[in-house]
Amino acid sequence: MPRPTPEIGGDHQRLMRYWDRHARSYDREMRFFDRHLFGESRAWICAQASGEVLEVAIGTGLNLPLYADDVRLTGIEWSPAMLAIARDRANRLGRTVALQQADAQALPFDDASFDTVVCTLSLCAIPDDRRAVAEMTRVLRPGGRLLLLDHVASSAWPVRVLQRLLELVTVPLGGEHFLRRPLHHVRGEGFRLDHHRRVKLGVVECLVARRPSQP
Repeated sequence: MPRPTPEIGGDHQRLMRYWDRHARSYDREMRFFDRHLFGESRAWICAQASGEVLEVAIGTGLNLPLYADDVRLTGIEWSPAMLAIARDRANRLGRTVALQQADAQALPFDDASFDTVVCTLSLCAIPDDRRAVAEMTRVLRPGGRLLLLDHVASSAWPVRVLQRLLELVTVPLGGEHFLRRPLHHVRGEGFRLDHHRRVKLGVVECLVARRPSQP
């Protein structure tokens, strides 16, 4: 039985409105970054998904054509405007996906509901990324896989200085962070890393982690 959706607070409402305003331009902006920064990372991450799959912060549904045909896909997104675009994209692709508005920090699903949880280029903008990772862990079945792709704190200090300067603008404006490392939260939840790589001066990080099976 799904959990009830909690009320969304004032700051979350502000950020929701920000992403609603950017929904129409989001695909165009991401095409640029996919071409010049993320490369094939998005496609590679989605190819690792199997079984009952949850995509957290599905956005406009850019990942929808990248999943295998046999996955059973659920997606959550807190921006209604982005969610509407994702629904249109799913219809155009003929892709069956259960889409709903929800908060990544309080997922409306029971414990151990999914075989795979995917989150691409979104933990950077979720207010409490540690809580979001904890929620992803909760809804994963024992032995399930967590698949993450994001821009993170660079391994090169000059780039980190630039990232810090960017955050002076992007965090107050839209809640987007450049110096996070979701890997730390994943390790804190006890996951076993199956795959981990950083490219582009360590700015782009991909990981595949498995939730420990119950004894």
